[in-house]
Order: sequence, then structure tokens, then C-alpha cells
Amino acid sequence: MRFARLVLVLAVAGCGGKEAATGGGGDDVAADAAGGDGAPAGYTRLISRTWTVEAGANVYKCVRVTVAQDMYITGIKADAPAGTHHTVLSFAGANGTAGPDGDAECSATNIGMHMLYAAGVGTQPFALPDGVGIEVAAGQQLHLNLHLLNTGDESESGETVIWVKSEPVAPPTLAEMVFAGPVDFSIPPDSQPHAVSGACTATAPYSLFAVWPHMHLFGVAQKVELVHGGGATVLHDRPYKFDEQAYSPVMPVAAVATGDQVRVTCTYVNTSNASVAYGDGPGSEMCFAGLYRYPAQGSNEYCPE
Repeated sequence: MRFARLVLVLAVAGCGGKEAATGGGGDDVAADAAGGDGAPAGYTRLISRTWTVEAGANVYKCVRVTVAQDMYITGIKADAPAGTHHTVLSFAGANGTAGPDGDAECSATNIGMHMLYAAGVGTQPFALPDGVGIEVAAGQQLHLNLHLLNTGDESESGETVIWVKSEPVAPPTLAEMVFAGPVDFSIPPDSQPHAVSGACTATAPYSLFAVWPHMHLFGVAQKVELVHGGGATVLHDRPYKFDEQAYSPVMPVAAVATGDQVRVTCTYVNTSNASVAYGDGPGSEMCFAGLYRYPAQGSNEYCPE
């Protein structure tokens, strides 16, 4: 399954008017470590955008920033206020993500093909394992794609911020993020549990150390398994709540060999009066697991089947 199919439906959050700021070194880091700019202790602002969403609106807003110094990200935290559906940070380049720094109008398709981070409602700060980091080189442009959904009767405003912990020197191991999961499914309106599954095959060995589950409002559980040699090892198997989309560490770290599969299974209970199809809107569903892995393979596509 090519990554291009993923960007057709994986929407992201934010709208507004504050120009993003670079992070990772120099005076900015010193100020933020002391709590400047509203930063959590030890974090620096990487990219952000203020936004306003009118009542009943379902919109996508983006922002770009070019990084001034080499950095190796070791921790990430998203501040995503009410109105945020989900947030995806990627390197700019493909799919209309490159352009002048600053705010940009965009759609669900404008996601870079090399992702760094994703967050939803209730996602907590995420720390990479010791000795592991995500490389961002000086001069690289980052793209934040925000999906904002206002189901209320009044407009909503806020600011979405991505904070990072980073080091100026490369750690021993570099990591990356990819997505896995099925597409093109439909859930009948019978208020009964229904499961859908999709698997992707490893084209090179890697170590999988964290899972980020993402579904919508009818999702009730997600399971992620490593299929190897005819057997399956459960890496993540938990009830799902839309407002608690937390990263789940894989412990011990899973060794994935070439030819192994990572299988993602999502369970839904559709309590509406119509079938629910795969998509990015409030009445649709998704079944994705964001997978953090090392070593980085320079992946530029959705985890291949």
C-alpha cells in the first residue's frame, strides 16, 4: 500500500496566523530551558500556528519552518487545544508541502512523505529511548499539517505547538516513524463489534520501539502484532478512547526481520444509523498505528504491504 494512499485521508490540525519558530540550539534553547516562551522545562518550540475555526467547520491548516541548526530530537510534546482532531509533522517536499516559511492553506493530502511525529486528542509527551534520536539537518524545512474540527455552536481559537527536546550531536542510533493499517473498509450500523485488519511486510530488519494508535469515535480497541515464522507476538492490545491517543512503548523492543509482518487490527462498534466508511471526516473511521523504529531507513512511504 503506497504512502500516497495514506495522505489522501490522514488529516492534520491547526489554523491561524503565528509564524513558526525554529528550535534546537543557541539562545532559543537557553530561554526555553528557563521557561521562556511558555516552553515546558527542557523543551524548545519547534513549530507552531495560531488558528480560529468557525462553528461547524472541518478544516485543514498548515505551517512551514526551515530549521537553522542541526538537531537530533530525543523528545516531543504537542500542545493541541480543543478543536484539534489530529496533528502530523513531516519533512517538507512532496505533496505540496514545500513553499515559503510561514502559514499556508492546505488540505488532507498535504503531508510530507517522510514523517517525524503524529498526535491526537490526549497524546502525552513522547521520549525516545536512550541513545536514540530523530535527525533534522540545518536547512531542512518542516511541515505541520493540522486538522481542526469544530462541532460546537461558536467559533474556537487556539495555538498548536510542537515542543522538542534535542541534542546538537548525533546519538548512536537514528529513528524514524511510519504508518501501518488497513484502508477501504466499512462498518455496518448494528451496534456490534466489527474488526478490520491490515498488515505490512518488512523490506529490511529494524527494531520497533513504540506504537501510536489512531482511530475515530467508533473505535473501541486496537491490536498490533508481529507475525514471524507462522506465529504472532502481541506488541499492543488495548481498549481505545479517542480522547486518550497515547504512545505505547513496545517492551522489550521488537526485533523485526526482513519478511516479517506488522499486523494492525481495529475493532469498532457503530452506534449510528448508517454505515461508516474509511475517511478523514467526523462521520468516518481510520485504523492506523504509527510505528517508531530504528535504524532509520529513509522511508518515504506508508509501510509497504
